[in-house]
This record gives sequence, structure tokens and C-alpha cells, in this order.
Amino acid sequence: MSLRRRGTAAVALAVAAALSLAACGSDSSANGKEGGSSAQAGSGAKDSKSVAKGGKDFADAAEKTAALGTDAAAGQWPRTIRHAMGSTEIPAQPKRVVVLDVGELDNVVSLGVKPVGLAPTEGSPELPSYLKNAGRPKNIGTINSLNLEAIAALKPDLILGSQLRAANSYDELSKIAPTVFSIRPGFTWKENYLLNAAALDRTAQAKANLAAYEKRAKALGEKLGAHKPTVSMVRYLPDGVIRLYANDSFIGTILKDVGIPRPKNQDIEDLAAEISPENIDQADADWIFTGVYGDAKATDKSKAQANPLWKNLKAVKDGHAHDVPDETWYLGLGVTAANAVLDDLQKYLTA
Repeated sequence: MSLRRRGTAAVALAVAAALSLAACGSDSSANGKEGGSSAQAGSGAKDSKSVAKGGKDFADAAEKTAALGTDAAAGQWPRTIRHAMGSTEIPAQPKRVVVLDVGELDNVVSLGVKPVGLAPTEGSPELPSYLKNAGRPKNIGTINSLNLEAIAALKPDLILGSQLRAANSYDELSKIAPTVFSIRPGFTWKENYLLNAAALDRTAQAKANLAAYEKRAKALGEKLGAHKPTVSMVRYLPDGVIRLYANDSFIGTILKDVGIPRPKNQDIEDLAAEISPENIDQADADWIFTGVYGDAKATDKSKAQANPLWKNLKAVKDGHAHDVPDETWYLGLGVTAANAVLDDLQKYLTA
């Protein structure tokens, strides 16, 4: 799809379309978070268990995303970006960027871009604390309920998001501005970063940032030595959902980069395994790191941790069970958040 700068009439048409959609609500049935309607990188309309099992094309999403991007040379405009929804032409260096999730927010901020609009998550509606240098992007709804009128009013020249989050809104978004979608957020965060960087003509910087992160991860792995402790990732979500995050998740990729082993029930090529408070003993490992999505009172965290099985876990007895920031460990989905996770791992595992 070829998108060029539009005249006043075209912009007015886009705003009208946005108003029409806003009146009935922007249905983001392909939206969500990594792992379902209450987590991240899943689907707001899908039940959490189906998303936790990955879904169609889940396994090869990273490989497919890596094949996307542009053939344009550095500094070349216009440039055509191949992405999850087809091809989009960006006529000139974007100056007004709208991001539809915290992953894209992390990506553009790490590249020195302050977006004009942001769709935060329902579980963390404010600007993430670790990205305060993002400026003051306008709220454009949430990742599960985009406000297309607000997006159009910002007059963006680039919109960055993902197919999994906002496929149903793509046609309307692409009438507002050139729109580039990754396939999904989550364990594909490195490939998504390079795709976003290609749209901004900042590929070299993105590659340098990734190389620096990978160097840090390798160094931490070497510091931990040959006999690394196992790490269990437990996340409490609303509606009684408890997840043990596996290899094909944002945090799973970081642990893999460091070389940290996982318990067998989490050492799987999937997003997560789901358990109930009654079988919280399945979360055991040398270390347990827990996150909470949204209000802890809306989850089964207290119920699970009141269970005698929790109190008898090796990590709990050893004082190796810790709460970690959900906004970086699970909601970050970018290189800045990944480096924050490395900071935490080093603090706990090398103390």
C-alpha cells in the first residue's frame, strides 16, 4: 500500500472516519498484551488460555518479522517498509510519531524520538516510569480501545503498532498516516525494534543498542558461572489467572540470552503455562520473580501466597522470592526495559 502526504480534504476524511468509529468504540478484538486479555501481547477478545498457547503462526513470528523491513539505504526517502499488513511508503523522515503500545514507545524513545501520541495498557495507564524521557505524548485511548479521533487530531506522519494488537483498526489508521505493524509484541521484541527503526531510518542506532544489550547479557551469564540457578517467572493477572512465563515471552528471551536455566515446566517453546493457586508449588525454582498486572487485589496473589505450598517452596524458604516491576519485566517489550531487567537480575543473582 502506497501512502503519500495527503491534502486537507484527505485529512478531513480521515478525521471523519475516526469520529464515526469513535462513536461506536474502536473494537480492538485483535488487541491485548503478552499473554491474553489481562496480560501482554495476546488478544483482548481471545480467552487467556488460547493466547498462552501461542496461537496460529506463533512459533515462527520472530523469523517472519526478521524478513520485514526496507531495502532503502540510510537517508533515502521516500522509503517503502514491508510489514505485517503489507507495504507502506513513508515519504519523508517522520517527525510526529504515534505509538500504539509500550513496546513501540520503548523502541522510539531509545532511538531519540519523543512520540506525540501513546496508547498505554489498561493495567498501567500512565507513562511508564522508566521512560519518563519520552516527553509528554497525548493519550490516544488504550491498547485495547484506540481513540481514532484523538490519533487523527495529532496529525501524525507515522503510526507504529502490531497486527495482533490492532489489525481491526489498520485500515482506518492507514488513512490517517503511514502505518507500520509488526506481527505481534512479546518475544519478537528485537525484530520489532529493527522494523520500527527501519521506518525511522535509525537502523544503525538500533543495531548498536541491541549489540550493547547482548554484550551485557553475555557478561552477566559469564559472571554467574557454569552452575547458574534456575529462575521461575510467576505473574498474577486478574480473574484468577496465574502464569509461569516460558521461553517464547519477552522475559523468556532475556533469561535465555543470559543463559539462565528454567524449571522443566517453563522450559517450553511457548508463552506461558497457567496454574491455579492450589498448585502454586509448580512455580518452584532456585529463584522466583513475581509480577502483578494491574491491581494486586484483583488477582489471586494473596490467595496463592497464603497457600502452605507457597511457603514451603525452596526459593521462598531461602529468601529468593521477590516481586519485580511489571512495567519492565512484562510490559516493557523493548531494549530499555530489557536493560532494566538485566540490572535487576544482576542485583539479585550476584549479591
